Amino acid sequence: MTTPTASNGSTAPARRLLIVGPPGAGKGTQAVRVAEELSIPAISTGDIFRANVSGQTELGVLAKSYMDKGEYVPDSVTNDMVRSRLAEADAQDGFLLDGYPRTLDQVEALDGMLAELGTPLDLVLLLVVEQEEVVQRLVARGAEQGRSDDTEETIRRRLEVYAEQTAPLIDVYDQRGLVRRVDGMASIDEVTAALREALGAR
Repeated sequence: MTTPTASNGSTAPARRLLIVGPPGAGKGTQAVRVAEELSIPAISTGDIFRANVSGQTELGVLAKSYMDKGEYVPDSVTNDMVRSRLAEADAQDGFLLDGYPRTLDQVEALDGMLAELGTPLDLVLLLVVEQEEVVQRLVARGAEQGRSDDTEETIRRRLEVYAEQTAPLIDVYDQRGLVRRVDGMASIDEVTAALREALGAR
């Protein structure tokens, strides 16, 4: 993989990344692939939430009440989880965040975290998919995995929330020149190749 330079203009590789897209865009799969190639951790808020839900922790019970309604966990909880994770040793040389930030308030919170760490964000990878394709993907996944939060009704609600709250953050990162758009409707391997090309195009 050709390695892009960091956003601060130095010759250091771009290793502080976000992957963004609507639910069902394949962010988790692609995050792991890209992170492995760059030898950085893929940090997924979804995985953290599901671990707490399956363990029936206090946070998990609270998170599930929001997830089952197709809504997001409150920012205060999510922000603290992300801040703690980014401070861990394996994230000091880079990271790929999947599922965060999702709102403009979270963008501001992440800016603050990265300022504290002295590590500006380098790139935002945006997976673009059609809404009906997302619905089909998630309904199928819910049936296979028995996930109670993947009914068609809650999926469509999650897409509404994404459009209302998450999509505007792309405008912010666009203004910073950080966004690279990739067609998320191609095959998994084709999307990975496109992401690799996007990283090398900086």
